[in-house]
Amino acid sequence: MVRWQPNAHGRLEQAAMQLYREPGFEQTTVAEIAARAGLTEHTFFRYFADKPEVLFSGAAALQELMVNATVGAPESSGPLEAAAAALDAAARVLEERREFARQRQAIIAANPELQERELKKMASLGAALADALRQRGVRDPAAGLTAEMAIAVFRLSFARWLDEDNGRRLSQLMRAYLGELKALTI
Repeated sequence: MVRWQPNAHGRLEQAAMQLYREPGFEQTTVAEIAARAGLTEHTFFRYFADKPEVLFSGAAALQELMVNATVGAPESSGPLEAAAAALDAAARVLEERREFARQRQAIIAANPELQERELKKMASLGAALADALRQRGVRDPAAGLTAEMAIAVFRLSFARWLDEDNGRRLSQLMRAYLGELKALTI
């Protein structure tokens, strides 16, 4: 009998990422992921709703973090500064997992189903940020426009950060893109 080992979630995530890269996402089964992690399929489904969710399981926590940063920004912050607080919070978390993020994006880029799911997650994040801005008293259309701009900055910065090896931090790229955006709107 196999002895219990900690961090089932992490082991499943690592096994899935290896298999998604090796034979590919479409060819990988939940049974193979569980076996590679030394766990059962039943255990897999305790942590993930389906096989794509391994790639998206952190989305809810990231959204919560960004919403809380937006709502918790100083009262004197305008809409864009509040959204920038959300981007800063996201960058702090994502910068710790750059290699995972690179692997994740490569897998998503190779699969249209995963690309669609990623777009839905980004749309959900944008809606949540708009709601957070409304909680701060920002009215529409400003709340929606600001949230969409923040998502655009997030996506462009994230893609560039993953492609670059020049040592720039994600937070630096986000702030640079926000500066570009501000310059365009004046």
